[in-house]
Amino acid sequence: MKLFKKILVANRGEIAIRVMRTAKEMGIRVVAVYSEADADSLHVKVADESFCIGKVCLTETYLNINKIINVALKAGCEAIHPGYGFLAENPEFVTACESSGITFIGPSSKVIALMGNKIEARSFIKSINIPLVDGAVGKDTESLVKAGKKISFPLLLKAAAGGGGKGMRIVRDEKQLREGLESTAREAKTYFGDGTVYIEKYLDEPRHIEFQVLGDHFGNVIHVFERECSIQRRYQKIIEESPSVTLTPEIREKMGETAVKICKKIGYNNAGTIEFLVDKNLNFFFLEMNTRIQVEHPVTEFTTGLDLVKEQIFISAGNPLRYKQKDIAQKGHAIEARIYAEDPSNSFLPSPGKMTFYKEPAGKDTRVDTAVKEAAEIKSLYDPMISKLIVYGKNRNEAIGKLESALSEYVIHGIQTNIAFLIGVLQHKNYRNNQISTLFCSEKSSTILDSIKRKKHKLALFVPVLIFVAYILSKKKSNHSSFDKEKQFIWNYIGYWRSIIKIPIQVDGEEKEVNVYYNKKGEVITELEKREYLVKSDRISNGEIDLYINNNPVHAFISEKSVLHYYITYQGNIFEIIRRDYLQDDMDTGSFEEDSGDGSGVLTSPMPGKVIKINIKKGAKISKGEIVMIIEAMKMENNIIAGKDGVISNINVTSGQMVEGGASLALIE
Repeated sequence: MKLFKKILVANRGEIAIRVMRTAKEMGIRVVAVYSEADADSLHVKVADESFCIGKVCLTETYLNINKIINVALKAGCEAIHPGYGFLAENPEFVTACESSGITFIGPSSKVIALMGNKIEARSFIKSINIPLVDGAVGKDTESLVKAGKKISFPLLLKAAAGGGGKGMRIVRDEKQLREGLESTAREAKTYFGDGTVYIEKYLDEPRHIEFQVLGDHFGNVIHVFERECSIQRRYQKIIEESPSVTLTPEIREKMGETAVKICKKIGYNNAGTIEFLVDKNLNFFFLEMNTRIQVEHPVTEFTTGLDLVKEQIFISAGNPLRYKQKDIAQKGHAIEARIYAEDPSNSFLPSPGKMTFYKEPAGKDTRVDTAVKEAAEIKSLYDPMISKLIVYGKNRNEAIGKLESALSEYVIHGIQTNIAFLIGVLQHKNYRNNQISTLFCSEKSSTILDSIKRKKHKLALFVPVLIFVAYILSKKKSNHSSFDKEKQFIWNYIGYWRSIIKIPIQVDGEEKEVNVYYNKKGEVITELEKREYLVKSDRISNGEIDLYINNNPVHAFISEKSVLHYYITYQGNIFEIIRRDYLQDDMDTGSFEEDSGDGSGVLTSPMPGKVIKINIKKGAKISKGEIVMIIEAMKMENNIIAGKDGVISNINVTSGQMVEGGASLALIE
């Protein structure tokens, strides 16, 4: 059996670490490449060797073919694994590897050129009589508008050379089509280096079901069964499972045979995925092929026992497939949830920033693929996925229960995440009953978000307040010197000797005042809204706190963003607490909040990002709702909208400029 001695992983984040883990288990040394922004990233530390290839820009780093090839040659690598995204489906990269005598751990450049491009793939699929939906391609707006009218609305726009939901959008009329073509082309160029746009007929209420395939250099091809990927937001999957309980055994067999047929016809020679759209009557249509490992590959690994990355490496080293179709069987049920730094209540807007606490679940049949092992910064430069949480059960109901439990154990503070939303999806009756389509999130998000709010509001608000009081009192007792060095706290001026301490705080925006004093037994009594509570701390360690409130046990997590700003997780809900016992340097005991104004005319950036387009000039008239400029962050475009009619009196940024979250972009008067 042939094996490599050293490979380079041309990627970052969780997939880089995932590939490195398997390679090391196989006795293969691994080399990492990284940008300056990723210098402290985990994939750099996991690798045996690492090389910086540039500052920040993707075209200078993870999309720079020459730099990556040069590092591979310098380090003596025999092969390169691309992971997913970036250069994974770029035939020019494969050709460059081949020209340099380096093995690409993936299919041939010919296959990628054919199937990695949606237009070429469709033409081929049509030639072998496999059903597909109507579509068209081009770089010229007018020709695509004409083609779109002929296909008929609604239409789905995609990056022709990529996947992963990047640039995808639904358009329902000609105006949306023209606007969407520009944005899709720009995002496609940024992420895949090719601005070609593909349009296809959009099917209402379809299911997205894909088949994992493996092929070698000897003409052998097998499928490794299917994954149900219909739970998506922004046209990107967030929950995937295997097997799909939608398919009958007959349809499963037919779809698997179709996937194998496609791969044999093109001479496919590595891991890949054939993706289908499936309608209500279980008619299936070819959607696209991903000529790479998929984000959701772990659910297939759980249900079949295969290590797909290991099979990729074996195949690329020149070995024949180790399995025949009859050797592959599905057992049990696996579900994956993608944990994102994003705000579901704000259209799933990315939420980069510094974590103040990180704790991931663990247990039997539970797997976490991530590049984060402690509180870290989630950068706005890259995709906002933090991790993938995968569980395995004997059946779908057991797997759902395990995933719900594992998600409830996931604790992240300091940034917004989609964890509560994912739990809400799992608890929704339509999901439980498998009454889903790719429209599930767009149709059910408001219901799920309302349910999350209601459940949180049912919790007694005094509990997080008392957790906070117990924490700061214990901190004072255990670390008096560090606690008291904050000279701006009122307590440090009036003295802790007072019989009653009044603590003004804000909980999720609601103002509260807490009175704390000691009873005759020396016990801490906390008074809140004219009710008294006996609070006893039991244990505080590494952000985890156990206490008793009126002799009832409470378990929670707490972290500090600053000496004023805290986060508490209690029963799966996150509460934000801000201290008000604070003085300005001049000893002003009034409010310390800065005047924010009405904000109606000031346009600010919702997050750190890059200004990629400014639509209007200084002095121009503008109407409420118009797009003033576009900010790109975490590989997603964010429209900056005028909040009122007026005149642009100032533009504070230029196209191409990097801006911080909250930065003033423009002023409308």
